[in-house]
Amino acid sequence: MKKVLLASLLALSISNVAFADDIVDSAIADGSLKTLVMALKAADLVDTLKGAGPFTVFAPNDAAFAKLPKAKLDALLKDKAALTKLLTYHIVPGKITATDVQAGKVKSVEGHDLKLDVSEGIKIDNVAVVGGGDIRADNGEIHIIDTVLMQEKESKKKVSKKK
Repeated sequence: MKKVLLASLLALSISNVAFADDIVDSAIADGSLKTLVMALKAADLVDTLKGAGPFTVFAPNDAAFAKLPKAKLDALLKDKAALTKLLTYHIVPGKITATDVQAGKVKSVEGHDLKLDVSEGIKIDNVAVVGGGDIRADNGEIHIIDTVLMQEKESKKKVSKKK
């Protein structure tokens, strides 16, 4: 009887284990998104991404952040407004799985459009490649990308056209 009770309790505790946490916990568990998690904390976006969502995060991995000049990354981490703008440019409201991605534009939480290309895998803004598929979370999806999306390139183009 004790063995049956113990086995039942063990099965119950295993069935209560969440297989997909919220976006932040899923990013932490992945292990390749340490810089992103640190940036989310610095921008006070953790509570938002632990919220109900759903959200889709195009998440630059640690290697993507390592491509940035150290001085630029350090400056971003100290400038909460700029960091928040950069990070919310990587977040889309709603849940978009890799199979749901379609060519076209989606509006980021930051307010600008992200251009999605699905001709050869998934590419964002013609610079970032999605690799590794989906990381499912209770409140959305994470797509790991190989490049930090920098909206300033668009801004520079608009400024140079005005000249």
